[in-house]
Amino acid sequence: MTVPQKVGVYFRKMALKATHIQTSSKGKQTKTIFGVGDTVRVFTKIKEGEKTRQQAFEGIVIKIKGRDVSKTFTVRRVGAQQIGVERIIPLASPTIDKIEVIKKGLRGVRRAKLYYIRDKARKEIDAIYTRSVKREESKSAIKQKTKKAKAKKTSKK
Repeated sequence: MTVPQKVGVYFRKMALKATHIQTSSKGKQTKTIFGVGDTVRVFTKIKEGEKTRQQAFEGIVIKIKGRDVSKTFTVRRVGAQQIGVERIIPLASPTIDKIEVIKKGLRGVRRAKLYYIRDKARKEIDAIYTRSVKREESKSAIKQKTKKAKAKKTSKK
């Protein structure tokens, strides 16, 4: 059986983003959309005896895998003494209380899986983010200058 190529493209695009729908006690739904490269804080419910508490896990989303109910995402953080900790979290898990997006990733992340981050230190990852932000700011400044120049030329005519 052959599968159309468009279906493969569809899956590839969907793997870069995930949506978590949270329902509050009042019945209000909130959507959290995050992608590969974003820094997120995941709050999970932990039951200890009769009490329940929330535990936060904050890190960079390395990969998003799966589809529909079986969709999972991997979050990596660098803990104490530069030890990397990764956690694979099912998106449809009832133990996830909420997901907060702290920092959006690079606008043009070109990889669906950021495995190369495993080999880098925290400072190197921050340097990558700051370089890309500066690059995007300079590109937008150049675009604004060209728009102003074009507007001046059209107003003179």
